Amino acid sequence: MINRRALLRAGIMAGGLLAGATSAGTAVLAQTAQRSYDTAPDQRPSTPDQAWATLREGNRRWVTGTTTHPHQDAARRKEVAQKQDPFAVVFSCIDSRVAPELVFDTGLGDLFVVRTAGQTIDPLVTGAAEYGPAELGTPLVVVLGHQRCGAVTAAAESLHEHKSLPGELSTIASSLRSAYTRSGGDVDKMIRINTVDVVNRLKKDKLFAPRIAKGKLKVIGAYYSIDTGEVTRLV
Repeated sequence: MINRRALLRAGIMAGGLLAGATSAGTAVLAQTAQRSYDTAPDQRPSTPDQAWATLREGNRRWVTGTTTHPHQDAARRKEVAQKQDPFAVVFSCIDSRVAPELVFDTGLGDLFVVRTAGQTIDPLVTGAAEYGPAELGTPLVVVLGHQRCGAVTAAAESLHEHKSLPGELSTIASSLRSAYTRSGGDVDKMIRINTVDVVNRLKKDKLFAPRIAKGKLKVIGAYYSIDTGEVTRLV
C-alpha cells in the first residue's frame, strides 16, 4: 500500500533540495559574471570623470566593508602580463596604512602608484607621475594626502624647533616649509595645503597642461581619513 504522507514528505524535501541547488547555482553564475565584468577590457574608465567615479565607488566599498577585490586573480594576471592600461595615477604617501590599491578596492593593472613621504615631489617623482598620462593616456591623477601623516608631523616639529632631521629626511622638511608657514604649524592643515600645492604644480606640468586643456586629463587632490577609511576630494 502506498504511503501518501511519506511520498508527500519526500516530494517536499526534494523540492527544497532542488531550490537550494538552484540558488547555489545562481550564486555561482552571478560570481562568474561578476568576475567576467571585472576583467573585461572594455570596462576601463576612459574619461577623468569615469575614472574618479570608479575610485569613489571602490572607496565606498572599502569604507563599508564590502570590498570585492577586483582584478586579483590568475585570469587578471594573465590578461595584463604583456600589456597594461591603468585608468588612474595615485600619488600618495609611503605610510603603511594608506595603500591605494586597498583604499580604492582595485587590483592588478588598474593603477599607477607613486609614493613618497608626505607626497613630496621633485623632478624624478614628476617623471614617474607623467608616464601614465603621457605614454598611455591615463585620464586621471589623484594626489592623496592623509590623516596623521608621520612625515609631515616630523617636518613640522623640525621646522618649529629649528632642528635638522637626519640624512635626507631634512629634504622632506625643506619641501614642506611653505606649507608649514601657511598653516601656522598645524599638521592637518599642512597636509591639506601640501596636497593642493602638489596638485597645482602638476597642473602646470608641460606634459599635463595640454591634456588638461583638452579635457583628456584631470589632476585632483584628495584626503584620506585613517579613522574612517574615507577619501574626500580637496580640489
